[in-house]
Amino acid sequence: MFITLLTVITLVFALVRLAPGGPFDGERRLPADIEANLRAAYHLDEAIYLQYARYMGGLLQGDLGPSFRQKDFDVNELIAAGLPISAGLGLAALITALFLGIGIGIAAGFNQGTFADRLIMAVNNLNIALPTIVVAPLMVLIFAVLLRWLPAGGSDSIWHFVLPTIALALPYSAAIARLTRAGIIETHLEPHVKTAIAKGLSRSRLIFRHILPMALLPVISFLGPAAATLLTGSVVVEQIFDLPGIGRYFVQGALNRDYTLVMGVVVVYSAAIVTFNFFVDLAYAWLDPRIRLSQ
Repeated sequence: MFITLLTVITLVFALVRLAPGGPFDGERRLPADIEANLRAAYHLDEAIYLQYARYMGGLLQGDLGPSFRQKDFDVNELIAAGLPISAGLGLAALITALFLGIGIGIAAGFNQGTFADRLIMAVNNLNIALPTIVVAPLMVLIFAVLLRWLPAGGSDSIWHFVLPTIALALPYSAAIARLTRAGIIETHLEPHVKTAIAKGLSRSRLIFRHILPMALLPVISFLGPAAATLLTGSVVVEQIFDLPGIGRYFVQGALNRDYTLVMGVVVVYSAAIVTFNFFVDLAYAWLDPRIRLSQ
């Protein structure tokens, strides 16, 4: 985890500084002496390795640095303001995706080859094929503009999060459904499942004790990066539904060359991914007794 985080931080630190432009560029170029003073104030006039060492020193103390473009806030404050919105939206989308995906996958997996299976998976594949950038505006058009059932954007009430939650959850639920269906079909062929069937175990015991724990292993693997992506927000969904989450800050930081803001979002996002993947590894041993954490 430490090596992965260090590698990501180092690469992104170098990449944002290689990008054209700088944090103080604008429609009207600043006078040379003012720009020089600004660069000195933010230590951008130092050698790149000194800037890296300074940033890592602050990061070890939990300081993500000042925002170069939003002068009244530092990066810690911006992320603290946006992360609860993104995390709340992501958690709701994750729960929705799990319920929909596992339910659809079970229905299709235990009815393999039937008309119901083909119909379910056809609709499910449509969810994968249509990107969120297409689905989200369509949902706004239908449910907010035409039917006027739900608000089109903002974060004033819980109802403002219904459409973005569904829009964010749909492609992940489709992927989970496919993984669950494939896992159930494959697990049916395992010797211990055939033995359990031959012993005449009840259907519920067969499903919940012998089939689902192994069938859900691919889903657990998928949930590592998926959960991190959902809980740290979606740039597309937050932009379309005008949600002040961490994804919008990332876009603003990238457009404005706000190095520290981009780095702060990347640090949070990367830490979430490696943490969730760590817990996924631990979950393997709980779901599959054949897996042990140590020799």
